[in-house]
Formats: sequence, C-alpha cells, structure tokens
Amino acid sequence: MRRSASPLGLVLLGLGVFLLVLSPMLAWYVEPRAKRTPTDVNITSVFTGTGTYFDQQELKPRSGQKLTVTRRVLGDVAASEKSGRAVWNVSQTIDNPRTRKLDDPRKSFQWTTERLVTDRKSNRPVDCCRAKPKNIAGEAYLKWPFDVEKRDYAWWDSSLGATVPLRYKGEAKVQGYQGLRFSGTVEPTRAGTRQVPGVLVDRPDSGQVNAEEWYSNSGLDFVVDQRTGRILYAATGPKLVLRAPGGKADKVTLLQSDKLAFTEKTQREAIGLAKDDNSRLRLVGSVAPIGAVTAGGVCAALGAVLVARRRPAPSAANG
Repeated sequence: MRRSASPLGLVLLGLGVFLLVLSPMLAWYVEPRAKRTPTDVNITSVFTGTGTYFDQQELKPRSGQKLTVTRRVLGDVAASEKSGRAVWNVSQTIDNPRTRKLDDPRKSFQWTTERLVTDRKSNRPVDCCRAKPKNIAGEAYLKWPFDVEKRDYAWWDSSLGATVPLRYKGEAKVQGYQGLRFSGTVEPTRAGTRQVPGVLVDRPDSGQVNAEEWYSNSGLDFVVDQRTGRILYAATGPKLVLRAPGGKADKVTLLQSDKLAFTEKTQREAIGLAKDDNSRLRLVGSVAPIGAVTAGGVCAALGAVLVARRRPAPSAANG
C-alpha cells in the first residue's frame, strides 16, 4: 500500500524553511537599510537661558535677560526622494523678551536659515540640492550618525562656520534615558564683519566702519542616543562681540549666555522619537529575526516529523 506525505507536514516544513531563510535576511539586509536618516522630519527644538544682548533701540547691552533659541527643522521630502539624500530646511531664531512676544522670525533678535543635505547612511554633508551654506562639513550637526561610537566627533558649528572637535565624555542620562555625552569649547575666533557706527567700537571719527565679529563658546554639551544618533539634550554658551577693525579688545557684546539648553519639553520629545526609532530598529534587527528563527525551527521540525510519518495513500479499491 502506497503512503503519501502529509499535506500539513509539507506546509509546515515549507513555512519553517521560509522563516529560517527570512531571519538572517532581516538581520543582515533589512535592518542595515532601515538605518537611514529620515526625510519627512518636522521637529521644533527650543533652548532657553539667561544672558546679555545688545539693545539696538537703546544702543546698549542689557544683561540678565531671558533668551530663547527656537530651531525648526522641516524635511523636503520631494527633493529627498529625487536626490536620494536627506534634505532638511532649518530655521533658527534667537529672541529676547521683547522680540519673543512678536512671534515672527523676521522680527527676532537674530534669524538664520540653512538647507542641510546629508548622505542618509553616513550622515556626511553633501553639496547638492541647493545646500546652504555649501561648506558644511563634519560628522555631526543636527544629529549624529547611526551607531554612535565612543570617540571624539567633528561637529559643525553654524555660528563659527567651521567644525569643532567634541570630546567623548562617557555615558549620561537625560530624564532617565541613557545616552553618550560629547562636549567642547570654541576659543574667540573672527567669524565675519558687520557695518556699524564707528562710535560703537571707539572710532567716533570714522562714521560707519566694518567692525569685526568675534565668536566663542564656553560650553557645547550634547547627550546623544547611541543607536539612532538623535540628540537628546543640547546646551551651548555662545558669545558674539564686536571689535574695531584690527582691534584686540571686545567693544560691544552682541550676545552672550553661559548656558542655553534644551527645555524639558524638547528633551521629552527627543527621547520619545529616539525610543520610537529604537523600537523599529530592534524589531527588524533582533526581535523579528529571533522570532523567525524560533518559529521556523519549530515549524520545520514538526513538518519533518509529519512528512516522515506519511499516511496511507487512497487505493483504487477504496475509491
């Protein structure tokens, strides 16, 4: 009497083999391709602190004032899809108590715009898609690369217009969430010129002069999610002053703060995004592969048993 293989056994065996093949594909193929800088971002980060700013109406510095930095990052999805890069439009305002009430970037104390274009895998800047400025460099700026290493990184400082070395300082927690900390400083560096009345920089007989802008930073501090490169916490201690052309002494303090840092709300939102990203990467990188290999092994073993047993094939006499 002929015996035929169990249809259920064949199905289970085939499913098991499929799952066993799928597991390494998820871990080695899908998961690395999931580590790509997102293009559909819409993030607002707010820094607050106290400091000094130059009151242009009263022509004198005002100290002990609340300063607010608002940075908005909006992804250009169409340009990103066309170029294969991550294209982000960045708008940043610095406000004092007076301009903060106006809620208009054009009337803020300082307003800057950028167009950041990066390789989605390496996070390195790319000169394409109308990037602004074109000289952006370094390994980190609005985010770190995926799988952040415990080493120093070159960070792009838009106020300086150059990269700054940030030293790895060990692990740190932000609202109980673990990250890696990086810190650095910027020594006084000439960052540009600004036309001002000569009297402001002790040149009363010169009319308008091209005063030198000098920038420094007493403390750049970041805590970064290791797996995704998202910035969980950021703080900065900027100082921007004017000097007379060729002068050595600071004459006017345009802006200074010992510490402008992420608000608690911005920290919570950054942590939430990092958790979501980690969950997705963990799903395709470990949870799904482990589940697939476990289920695949069970199905394949059960299917093999059923196939090995077989069952009597229907005979003509029984038909």
